[in-house]
Amino acid sequence: MDSILKEYILGDMVARYCMDEKKHVGLQLYPRDMPIPEMLKKNAKLDGMVQLKISGDIYQGSYAPGNTLRNGESTERLLFEDQKEVLIENSQTIITTLRDKRGYEVRHTLYWQQGSKSVEIWNELKNSSKTPVSIEMLSSFSLTGISPYIEGDGHNNILVHRLMSRWSQEGRLSTQTMEELQLDTSWTMGAVRCERFGQRGSLPVNGYFPFLAMEDRKHHVFWGAQLAHGASWQMEIYREDENIAMSGGLADREFGHWLKVIKPEESFVTPKAIVSVCHTDSIDVFTKRLTDAGQKAADMGPEEEQGLPMVFNEYCTTWGCPSHENIRGILDVIKGKGFTYFVIDCGWYKQPGIPWDMSMGDYEVSKELFPEGLEKTVEAIKEAGLKPGIWFEIEGVGKAAKAYQMEDHLLHVDGTVLTTTRRRFWDMKDPWVEQYLTEKVIGFLKRYGFEYMKIDYNDTIGIGCDGPDSLGEGLRINIEKTFEFLEKVKREIPGIVLENCASGGHRLEPRFLAATSMASFSDAHECEEIPIIAANLHRAVLPRQSQIWAVIRQEDSLKRIAYSIAAAFLGRLCLSGDVTRLSSHQWKVIDNGMAFYKKISPVIKRGQSYRFGPEVTSIRHPKGWQAVLRVGEDGTMAYSIIHIFDGDLPEVIQVPLTEDCPREVHDVYSDAKEEVVIEDSVLVYRPRENRKAVAVLLVRNE
Repeated sequence: MDSILKEYILGDMVARYCMDEKKHVGLQLYPRDMPIPEMLKKNAKLDGMVQLKISGDIYQGSYAPGNTLRNGESTERLLFEDQKEVLIENSQTIITTLRDKRGYEVRHTLYWQQGSKSVEIWNELKNSSKTPVSIEMLSSFSLTGISPYIEGDGHNNILVHRLMSRWSQEGRLSTQTMEELQLDTSWTMGAVRCERFGQRGSLPVNGYFPFLAMEDRKHHVFWGAQLAHGASWQMEIYREDENIAMSGGLADREFGHWLKVIKPEESFVTPKAIVSVCHTDSIDVFTKRLTDAGQKAADMGPEEEQGLPMVFNEYCTTWGCPSHENIRGILDVIKGKGFTYFVIDCGWYKQPGIPWDMSMGDYEVSKELFPEGLEKTVEAIKEAGLKPGIWFEIEGVGKAAKAYQMEDHLLHVDGTVLTTTRRRFWDMKDPWVEQYLTEKVIGFLKRYGFEYMKIDYNDTIGIGCDGPDSLGEGLRINIEKTFEFLEKVKREIPGIVLENCASGGHRLEPRFLAATSMASFSDAHECEEIPIIAANLHRAVLPRQSQIWAVIRQEDSLKRIAYSIAAAFLGRLCLSGDVTRLSSHQWKVIDNGMAFYKKISPVIKRGQSYRFGPEVTSIRHPKGWQAVLRVGEDGTMAYSIIHIFDGDLPEVIQVPLTEDCPREVHDVYSDAKEEVVIEDSVLVYRPRENRKAVAVLLVRNE
């Protein structure tokens, strides 16, 4: 018979620690306003809140091997030792110690900051035995009792939400029932059902985001988590009986080629998981609880960033061939337009006849492109009233660079240099590499006075690299050293703004986001799907950190320009394109858009987003329409961005306004005058043409 070990109230959430007769401990989260019924009939065994697999221990049977490493002998041996609560400075930390009599101890930590709507969970394993222990899996978090409000197995009521990702198509929501994933119970309840998914490599958002949410659609409750980890990761949904469990953490030995040897008296700490539960019928409301965990780091970022200033990046103007001459031409046009940063993107180092994406690594300024030296260009940027930024791909080395031949300092797999079509990768744990990058990157930034660095990463090393214990552990250590280098940059150049870019949006996970000021939302530069991707990302990234391309071409109609600019209202506005060849009419639409952006920036910074419109089945050939309503935190301001795609033109578009949303239309942005009205707490717009965008600013006047 399971018993309640302890319950803790954490704002609008409750953490319940349960214990069975053998002293296994499970963790449930539930909404404070939705107490768990005590008398529901369930054939359900408690699922451990720490999932561990030690090499050599017995696997779970019931067809589990190859599908999951959960609930084998290693987990069964972890028994309750003690629990303590630590209250410090408006925070609450619950530390639960589990012990294996062989000399292994796991400290499970749950941390909650007062006012937060999520918790952080992680585990630390200490080896107190006299011999090394090899671990093949250690979860960051594991919740038991998903679906505690439904008797039996909860069939047809539990939904699984995931965020999918492909290059230039980040953030698509996938929703399936447990039954569609074949996670309904077997007739004997004696066979393991598991969905283990994730990503392997150094691009943590290449396939899926490190995110999972589960919904009881009958009772309107969501459970979910994000993992703060920049390398291989996994999430799992698990059941054998009428209980449902979910867990996540580092990709394990089966899934991510990870094995870690822990010597006597040494410890290993997992990445953190951001976890929440919520009583709502809106996934947009739930995901905000997870993304808001990043607000603290963003608030502690550079002072310049707090106003969400606009960026000009010349990449889609010069396409990897910036020069002093073309940058001066751009500056003559954009100075005084309200931009704060001017970013010199890739190619400033390339040698004659060599593409930019094959020559990174040496980082010698091109004498052909900058004949008077880069300092002359930096001086011109500052004279135009802008803060200079520069592009680096810190971890990669192009095949045309001299650094490509420095094999002793590059990553290896099975003793051979790890090589993709155009790149090799620095061994970030090599002290020589740290010193090299300190001189080539940090020294460069200081020498020229750059105040902004765009950090790109345009490939993945795959399953891992040679390391002390396994390929997966080699990868993990290498990424840890990347984070250490980013911290060194910030220490040595206080106030520098760092942009996180990885082929656009392939590092949009909480830890990389916390380490940087903002992130490139995607490599979608000038395509019609930009607003779709930008809206999708509200479920994974703070809009204040999501830098969105608005690329304007000379041949663009005024309608197309407004479409592009309005898409950037879904995050941070970054302008590029044919700015030196635009007409005064084209610039007027851009200028009006930038003025609108400045008005709504407080709501971009803090607010609640809601997406409306039919499902977009083809992101490359979108049909229908999309509307995003974002309501400011204090309820005095909101805005809605409407994009109409191809297909049958809707007669009317209606956007329901939430109870806390202002009702007065204060401003409307588009390429021409558009009428938008409020009727019975609904924003109403009657479109006249496809491929059109309208933005509406709502205010509360009392």
